[in-house]
Amino acid sequence: MKLVVQVKLLPTPDQATALTDTLHRVNTAANQVSAVAFRQFGLRGRETPLRTLCYGDL
Repeated sequence: MKLVVQVKLLPTPDQATALTDTLHRVNTAANQVSAVAFRQFGLRGRETPLRTLCYGDL
């Protein structure tokens, strides 16, 4: 059984700024990891070696 729940965030202006900043930082980090993965492993990347390569930088 799959349960789907919709929620609506109603952040304060300060919280909205923090959420936006966090989203941009996560997106930047994901792009960085993706670039390392493709450079090191091509399309055959694995999670564990990728963690070793990227975790310290993130």
